[in-house]
Amino acid sequence: MTDGLEADVDDAADVARRRDELTTRVRAHAGQMARELAVLQGGDYGQETFETAGGKWTLKYEAGDVQYLRFKPKSGSETYVVSSKQPPEPEPLESAMADYENLIATFNDHLASFDGLLAETPDEFPEVASAADLVAERDRILDRIRDVANAMAGELHRYEGEYGSYATRVSGRRWELKWDGDAASYLRVGGSDGTYLVSQYGPAAAPDVRRLAGDVPAFVAAFNEEIDELEADLSRVSFDGQ
Repeated sequence: MTDGLEADVDDAADVARRRDELTTRVRAHAGQMARELAVLQGGDYGQETFETAGGKWTLKYEAGDVQYLRFKPKSGSETYVVSSKQPPEPEPLESAMADYENLIATFNDHLASFDGLLAETPDEFPEVASAADLVAERDRILDRIRDVANAMAGELHRYEGEYGSYATRVSGRRWELKWDGDAASYLRVGGSDGTYLVSQYGPAAAPDVRRLAGDVPAFVAAFNEEIDELEADLSRVSFDGQ
């Protein structure tokens, strides 16, 4: 009886070894399919399902390697032929492998269906227009606006202190100039969610410059008027020393 028990264990070990060898070969073989799918679909991860005479095969891949290869027969339970978890049972594996050649044939037909797909696709395109002239003109206008804003900042620095902000309304929109020393930190139109004509970040878009630049003279005029009023008020202050 002891010999019989030892023989049974040996047989089970042989089956497990053959199963592991087979799944290792399938993983390597399915890895080739995974890499072809990744190249074809233009991504590092994805999955594809193929219908065969025996059922459906689903190949999921990531970073050019197989995540799993699952076989769902037309009758019976699905089997993970390749997975990151436990290996398949020998009998379901045997049933799946009986249909494996059909999977390969279906996969090859899938790739072949793309042959010549791009043959008539044009590869010559119209010349792209340059925005260089538009950008240069935008920057020229913004440079002039920055110069004006800096000049205003200098006056505000002299009158109001080291830093602060000045705001007024022009054409129904709020214009705010923030200064730090003799330089403008920003000139913003339209409140906290508005458009920055002057800022430490990127330049304003050309359509915004076109829309708002025409109101810069009115903004400057409002500023000048306020300064004139401030100077007039100061001129009426007297100090007789008593």
